[in-house]
Amino acid sequence: MKKNIDQNIKKWSEKSCDIPEREYSFDSVSGNKVDLAYFPDHVSKDYLDSIGMPGEYPYTRSIHSNLYRGRLWTMRQFAGFGSPSETNQRFKYLLSQGQNGLSVAFDMPTLMGYDCNHNLSKGEVGHCGVSISTIEDMEILFKDIDLSQISVSMTINGPAVILFAFYIGVALNNNIDISNLRGTLQNDILKEYIAQKEWIHPPNPSMRIIVDLFEFCSKKMKKYNPVSVSGYHIREAGSSASEELAFTLKNGFTYLEHCIERGMDVDVIAPKISFFFNAHMDFFEEIAKYRAARRIWAKELKNKYKSKNERSMKLRFHTQTAGFSLTAQQPENNITRTSIQALSAVLGGTQSLHTNSMDETLALPSEKAAEIALRTQQILAFETGVANVVDPLGGSWYIEKLTNQIESAAYEIFDEIDNLGGVIECIESGYFQNRIANSSIDYQKKVDSKQRIIVGVNEFKKDDEKIDIPILKIRKEVEKEQINRLESLKNKRDDKVLEEKLNLITNACTTKENLIPLIIDAARNFASLGEIVEAMKKEFGEWTENVNI
Repeated sequence: MKKNIDQNIKKWSEKSCDIPEREYSFDSVSGNKVDLAYFPDHVSKDYLDSIGMPGEYPYTRSIHSNLYRGRLWTMRQFAGFGSPSETNQRFKYLLSQGQNGLSVAFDMPTLMGYDCNHNLSKGEVGHCGVSISTIEDMEILFKDIDLSQISVSMTINGPAVILFAFYIGVALNNNIDISNLRGTLQNDILKEYIAQKEWIHPPNPSMRIIVDLFEFCSKKMKKYNPVSVSGYHIREAGSSASEELAFTLKNGFTYLEHCIERGMDVDVIAPKISFFFNAHMDFFEEIAKYRAARRIWAKELKNKYKSKNERSMKLRFHTQTAGFSLTAQQPENNITRTSIQALSAVLGGTQSLHTNSMDETLALPSEKAAEIALRTQQILAFETGVANVVDPLGGSWYIEKLTNQIESAAYEIFDEIDNLGGVIECIESGYFQNRIANSSIDYQKKVDSKQRIIVGVNEFKKDDEKIDIPILKIRKEVEKEQINRLESLKNKRDDKVLEEKLNLITNACTTKENLIPLIIDAARNFASLGEIVEAMKKEFGEWTENVNI
């Protein structure tokens, strides 16, 4: 057995030596040589097969054989507030400080598909993200930023394809070949019904829209990810780690299956599905969760979906540290929490990372707090040595046991969902919502009884605490400015042409025609977010949740 293991390691090492590495010292601070990866001296064949080699099926240890020694994770800070011009300035600042990917946060009206002048938008414009109602707003948001050179992630779901259309419209207006655009649209509507509640249409029409986008991107934008299947918000709503993993992967399989039903090839679609996980406070459990996620995805793609493409089996994911864990009390402690969570994501092999700012329970991040959050990632990357070794905790008895336990728990949940009819049926019946509610209640009971300690909240409190960190405040004028810009745009556009474009969208909702080119066309003719949403509502309707918790 020892001979077979040595042969496997030798074969893997020879292949890995041919992969370029960054120009960087990978020795320890004291000058000790650090190997690319480490392996046990004595282990069973079954054990070795289950964890595999780094970069090899089932990818438990990593999807890349040299991971961060070849390329660091993308440092992608989530940003957006106030007007498009203010967020544009924040983007430029973050890029100047070493960030290498943009992630757009939108305000609540935009997330819900309302223009800035809608009655339900009053008092919310620009407050939890940037306000975007038209392609003109999007042009301002990315002014002087070359979209062909920067990866852009957009965290939006219900009206995601419309914001995507604005983004594509800006690229086309600047003569950028959209086939070169890189980035990710969250566009995970199933997660909205399960946890975050920012939906517009019922599940089945929403799935049709997403499949249309997959079809469009598979033909015209092969570098772009049309969905980021999000466990982050499921965890933020109160789920356990196993529930976050199981619900998220099952949603990913559901998107895949709907695309296959459309006639698309599994090996065309699967590589375009990325994932978005939470980095919570239980350090080792989170690392095990990421390792189990890779293994489950690889096994299911190979065995159930009969994938032949290695890329299809490699689960790629973005991580964000846990907003839920941040406290308004003693907010400086959040820097420590975020650092520990970020470390778990890196040790778990994330492809990109957002680190929360210490002030996010009080307001949107200030510039200084956002800079500290970015510096946290840079310290991890360049000072700690954790990027020098692939899966440095692999082989730990604790980590491997946790990985197996989480994988087993996820499969048990898969069986429950299948027995209840699938993801959409479970959404309609309230299965997901009830499980999350129960997990959330259980967690809160432990906090209330001090079985689980939250520093500064239920223990180690300060009676005379005063918050003395600077807080970002949104200008009162933002809402008026946005409404004036929207009204000005409406006054100068061709209403007859616009009506024709919107009618084409409504009519296409009754057919099998792909909606994406029509939505892009309407966006480039200055249709607003709300107008496109209303055109689709005429046929698709609106979703109202009817679940008893």
